[in-house]
Amino acid sequence: MTKKVVSWFSGGVSSFIASYLCKDIIDEMFYIDIKDQHPDTLRFLHDCEKAIGKEIKILKSEHESVENVVRKYRFINSPYGAKCTQILKKQVRQEWERQQDGEMVYIWGYDASEQHRADRLKEAMQEYEHVFPLIEDYLSKDEVHGMLQRLGIKRPVMYEMGYRNNNCIGCVKGGMGYWNKIRKDFPELFVERAKLEREIGNSCIKGIFLDELEPDRGRLEDEVMEECGIMCEIAYDKILITT
Repeated sequence: MTKKVVSWFSGGVSSFIASYLCKDIIDEMFYIDIKDQHPDTLRFLHDCEKAIGKEIKILKSEHESVENVVRKYRFINSPYGAKCTQILKKQVRQEWERQQDGEMVYIWGYDASEQHRADRLKEAMQEYEHVFPLIEDYLSKDEVHGMLQRLGIKRPVMYEMGYRNNNCIGCVKGGMGYWNKIRKDFPELFVERAKLEREIGNSCIKGIFLDELEPDRGRLEDEVMEECGIMCEIAYDKILITT
């Protein structure tokens, strides 16, 4: 039976470099677009297409945005993940998978420090074969960004602004430092998210609403917020199993 090699491009640097290292064996590349992504993500996507020499096909949820999901399900975030990840990403990927025949090989952009995440993914998605090029080549996050620079590709704007990944603007999984940076960089979005929290009675940060957050709280450099993707989906599934 023929195996199809697929790369799930996240819009981040690591997933691109992983795909670039495997460009000769990849059959298809996909990106799940969300309205809340920075517009520069599509510029980066097209630059990556040129470098790899393959089209990155864009999939979208009918729900389109984080706000739409939050309003529909009356839920923002929990210690196990966010509903928006499940609806806007996981369901889109699973719908595509249901239309496929044959065996799948997935390419993922976990770096050398993320072996534990790769192990969890393989355990959770045993029906597919998984390849982790960055781990296999012992590449760190800094080295991956260096490789992108040598390829002459400009990083997504969110990295240049000081964010650690290229998640949606105003990612609901962010901490105090993250949200105070969003307050400075995207003040209108900060106000919108604060109003949305009050509307549904649920907050992004445990125990505090954004309109209560003091501007000097938190340090972005001390906070860990992983790239929004399959591991967020797996974490969210855990709460569904245990509740």
